[in-house]
Amino acid sequence: MVVCRIVYIGVMLYFKLMIKNIGFIIGFILLLKVSWGGEYVNSFQTQKQLKNSSQNEIVVTKNIQVKNYFQYIDSIVNYFNVTENLNLTEHVLVRYNNWIISTLAEMDYYKMIAKDSFIYNQKEQIVLKKGSKILIPNSLKIKELLQNFNHTYLDINIPEYKLRIYENSTLLFEFPVRVGRNEKKYLKMGNRITDLKTKTGIGKIVNHVKNPDFYNPVNGHQYFVTKRDDEKITKLPQIPWIETEINGIRNGQFIHPTTNQNTLSKPYSNGCIGTKESDAWYIYYYAPIHTKIIIRYDLKKVNKGGDTITFKNIYNY
Repeated sequence: MVVCRIVYIGVMLYFKLMIKNIGFIIGFILLLKVSWGGEYVNSFQTQKQLKNSSQNEIVVTKNIQVKNYFQYIDSIVNYFNVTENLNLTEHVLVRYNNWIISTLAEMDYYKMIAKDSFIYNQKEQIVLKKGSKILIPNSLKIKELLQNFNHTYLDINIPEYKLRIYENSTLLFEFPVRVGRNEKKYLKMGNRITDLKTKTGIGKIVNHVKNPDFYNPVNGHQYFVTKRDDEKITKLPQIPWIETEINGIRNGQFIHPTTNQNTLSKPYSNGCIGTKESDAWYIYYYAPIHTKIIIRYDLKKVNKGGDTITFKNIYNY
């Protein structure tokens, strides 16, 4: 009995020690491997950076392509949340490094083609170059950015074909969009006749689809390439889709980029709100989950000069 008791006590002490140090073990593992796909950060160098710099930073040690981008960013977020006990998120980190959004936006097919650069597969493009520095915000800056998100909302006026991003009453961005067509159609994806008009109401962002699959909603067939406005064929880009919940209902009404920007400022979609590829990145990084969204149908607007502008009544409301 004495031997059993000694063994029992020894086992309990061992497990207590393991539980006590589990945070250290996790931190150590993340310290060794900070990024996706085998990109390692020298632990001693990282510790030196944390001690000798007023702002924490990560130096990108190899080129990161779009297809690996989200895993890389998530690994940085997880590492600093464990080792520094931060409340860091992907959206906070990228907003603190706003140049990342600009880099992603510049990969828009139509921006690249205007520079005589044809991009067949956007996923293969380098978004974070070797040697780039990603700054890590401190806890006060994280709190400030999270508060900014709490006061940010999206405003969409259907007949105006405009999506605006506001922080409190300050207009941050204004983007052209396409909206749903004024018709009803059978969609195999829903297995019913569907009203394609974009739904109005007040709601919130409920999900981000970072690597969407593409299906034709009419016949349900999956597709992998797209024909652009210039008749060229490319692979579909990896740009997040934003799922909305309007008036408490999730009706599959997404905010997402279109690969045919000639359809913007038109009633063209199956109900979703379409944007430029470049604009979609800004919307995504300014609209984390729970962001408020207003979708309205206002036919009149007073401009800065005091003149009243009347929009076409596309839905005959």
